Amino acid sequence: MSDAVPAARPRVLSGIAATGKLHIGNYIGALSVWAKEQDRYENFFFIADLHALTIPENVPPDYLREHVREIVALYLACGLDPDRSVLFLQSRVPAHPTLAWIFDCLTPVSWLERMTQYKAKSEQASPSAGLLTYPALQAADILLYQPKYVPVGDDQRQHVELSRDIAGRFNHLYGDLFVIPEPLIRQSGARIMGLDDPAIKMSKSLAEKRDGHAIALLDPPDTVRRTVMRAVTDSNPALRRDNLSPGVENLLVLYEILSGSTREQALHQFEGNGYGPLKTAVADLAVDTVAPIQSRYNDIRADDTYLDKVLAEGAEKAAAVADHTLHRVMQRVGLA
Repeated sequence: MSDAVPAARPRVLSGIAATGKLHIGNYIGALSVWAKEQDRYENFFFIADLHALTIPENVPPDYLREHVREIVALYLACGLDPDRSVLFLQSRVPAHPTLAWIFDCLTPVSWLERMTQYKAKSEQASPSAGLLTYPALQAADILLYQPKYVPVGDDQRQHVELSRDIAGRFNHLYGDLFVIPEPLIRQSGARIMGLDDPAIKMSKSLAEKRDGHAIALLDPPDTVRRTVMRAVTDSNPALRRDNLSPGVENLLVLYEILSGSTREQALHQFEGNGYGPLKTAVADLAVDTVAPIQSRYNDIRADDTYLDKVLAEGAEKAAAVADHTLHRVMQRVGLA
């Protein structure tokens, strides 16, 4: 049993890497849910800027600095409230890399080599040591805050499982200290697929590289409409419930979530028609969804002082929790 003091509300921690374009899949599967459930949990949400350095040649310094501010502003524009959730930048809480080093030293290399994202990225470039060990940093990101739940997409479940394994190994070697976190995965809409390739999940990095892949939260209306109208479907002349291709299924999921409709209601509206009406409806809903986010975002970006204040206060709140955990860890391993 952990010696952590339980929070009055279940504690939740999650973060988004400071690269790529935030898109409507991020909003549906993460940001909108985080905002909606702020009073249900004790929330810690961060921007993972240290993780952005795993492939440094892809992340120029000016890009990283600007992108951090963009993501923080989008967090706020999507409804996250710094008075109800702790919003912070990973690199401003030094406990993260310190605990990551301790975890590096007790995590078997074989655990890191089996990680799916490492395998995929190492095929594209000569991997850095950071690319191999960043799951240990991710475990530190999570375990410093002793959360009960970690909201993630289904593709990130493996990282939560590794964090659970590392916590269990530490507890076995040094005595129970860490809460063993549980993944919190939204069943509907947790995996929005690429509009240009419905075989892969909508990706922040691909949204930055490929036109037509995703609906970015900051895309203007004409870009949103063009992206949706070009979405991959199939060669069938009409939508049929007994023959839904992955692309059509993805558009239906988007329509259902953005409109609040059930699958049966969506099929009743679009079955037997060509794909044009479905695409038009999804495009209209997407434009209506991102418009108020963009309006709030523009207001927030006009006041850099406010952003600085949010980040400074968030780092202070996060460090108070993280430093407490780190001190106990250092005592257990003999560093304090």
